[in-house]
Amino acid sequence: MATPALLPLSGRRIPTLSIGAASFPHHRATLRLSEKFILLLILSAFITLCFGAFFFLPDSSKQKRFDLGLEDVLIPHIDANKGDKSSGSFLIHGQGHDEHRHREEEERLRHKIRADHEKALEEAKEKLKKSREEISAEIQTAKNKVILEMKSKEVKLQLPPAPNLVGIKTVDPGEPDIREKRDKIKEMMKHAWDNYRQYGWGHNELKPIARKGHSTNIFGSSQMGATIVDALDTLYIMGLLEEFREGQDWVQNNLDFSVNSEVSVFEVNIRFIGGLLAAFYLSGQEVFKNKAVQLAGKLLPAFNTPTGIPWAMVNLKSGVGRNWGWASAGSSILAEFGTLHMEFVHLSYLTGDSVYYNKVMHIRKLLQKMDRPNGLYPNYLNPRTGRWGQHHTSVGGLGDSFYEYLLKAWLMSDKTDTEARKMYDDAIEAIERHLIRKSNGGLTFIGEWKNGHLERKMGHLTCFAGGMLALGADGSRGDKAGHYLQLGAEIAHTCHESYDRTVLKLGPEAFKFDGGAEAVAVRQNEKYYILRPEVIETYWYMWRFTHDPKYRQWGWEAAQAIEKYCRVSGGFSGVKDVYSSSPAYDDVQQSFFLAETLKYLYLLFSSDDLLPLDSWVFNTEAHPLPVLHLANTTLSGNPTSR
Repeated sequence: MATPALLPLSGRRIPTLSIGAASFPHHRATLRLSEKFILLLILSAFITLCFGAFFFLPDSSKQKRFDLGLEDVLIPHIDANKGDKSSGSFLIHGQGHDEHRHREEEERLRHKIRADHEKALEEAKEKLKKSREEISAEIQTAKNKVILEMKSKEVKLQLPPAPNLVGIKTVDPGEPDIREKRDKIKEMMKHAWDNYRQYGWGHNELKPIARKGHSTNIFGSSQMGATIVDALDTLYIMGLLEEFREGQDWVQNNLDFSVNSEVSVFEVNIRFIGGLLAAFYLSGQEVFKNKAVQLAGKLLPAFNTPTGIPWAMVNLKSGVGRNWGWASAGSSILAEFGTLHMEFVHLSYLTGDSVYYNKVMHIRKLLQKMDRPNGLYPNYLNPRTGRWGQHHTSVGGLGDSFYEYLLKAWLMSDKTDTEARKMYDDAIEAIERHLIRKSNGGLTFIGEWKNGHLERKMGHLTCFAGGMLALGADGSRGDKAGHYLQLGAEIAHTCHESYDRTVLKLGPEAFKFDGGAEAVAVRQNEKYYILRPEVIETYWYMWRFTHDPKYRQWGWEAAQAIEKYCRVSGGFSGVKDVYSSSPAYDDVQQSFFLAETLKYLYLLFSSDDLLPLDSWVFNTEAHPLPVLHLANTTLSGNPTSR
């Protein structure tokens, strides 16, 4: 006997009855279908004869039958007493009229039932005249029709061909001094990993001075091994395969998402789902894909809002979502709900389930319909009302990766998602009009729009935009590729100045362009460096597109500063003041230091053949995902393809 097929539905598996050509699995009777069909026809004919005969009985018999109260069922009932009882004449005439209508309705219904039964008798007689073979053929035809109808209702993804996974293996950079620098970056990665392995294994992050595990509220209360998942692809790219296998074993045996823990949808998506997908594509190990799909199912309840804009946080066990209390009256954040597209499209590609693709495309469609002040996207959107929150626009924190993912959606689709490219171009034009300025000292910076005016401040997070502008230069409107490549170079220069104007040669969290203070942090709470990657990320993109040696030089300066001021015996730590010659440590080795900062440094001193940009697109956590050839598939953002 065939077994019920199992289909995934939001992480659960449910039995479905498959219709085959031979039998229905849940039938226990031993009679064949054709014999049952004949018996049912005979029984139906007998019952029909009984009902038909009833209507040829004398009227008195029929009247007795209706007097039993069945007229309420068989004949439409008209209650004459619903008239105005204060009018005697109305009652008398109304009752007489209703009795006449009652008889007409009864007669009409009697004729209809008699005609229907006579038709059924004729059909039954015709069926009984047919041979067993003819009846079997009719049954099979009916079954085939049902199957075709069911298939026509199924929504299936037109999937692209398998991506061409090139540039996975490390290639010797050739020049001895470049090889030496790359080997140093690899040693720094091993130092960070080995200490995490010894002192923080299984915890989300490491406290390298206290030599114990560390976590923040973005990962919830459970030990999910964020550093392990975030570092996997870096280990693989660097050829640290023994360490990679350690991480793989932990993922297979210990990574559990059925925990009562509230996590950030955005952070878990970019670090965990992105990291697992990249590890799968690089190594081919199915465990990473399976874990990514399991986790994605746990994030889907976050989209259960009136607008489909997901909550910032979701409980992995209960599925209950909420937003950060500080975010503009319970709003969702642009950089969070707008940084899901790459990973969710790959999930639909790998599973054949369109639910992930549909979620992110719904977000895009909603944003396209909304008015944007000055063409800018505010950082806050209320998921209940679908209205913008506070009018604050930033290419740094709260906004940054939304713009990045518009561009990368186009690149990841093999440049077929023209809808995403248009949204990116429109946004960049508005940003250039309203947010990009030159300081008195000639430094190009990207400010923040707050309540109708420009704040002349730039965050370390914003420094990724130099690389983004260079990456998006090819394909720009109106032959402006050279303009945007130059703009990216100017942003890279400004961000290098923010490093060079500190004592430690490491950049502050934010820096201003007011008066005489340019590219310098003013507030004490903006002077820290927490091992961030964005400036080095831009150096790498600029190197790939220009091969100007200054970008390798600047990257090496940053690597030396990290080695000198952030390295401790138990790993690497952020520092609290980049303008102090003896800064205090923050005692946190961030997972993104292994995922991004060290990876971009390693790539900066590697050949362009390692993860070439025409075959790979990096998510905002530097996890490489392959380009999907999406032309003429349902995963293309191109409206004509959809």
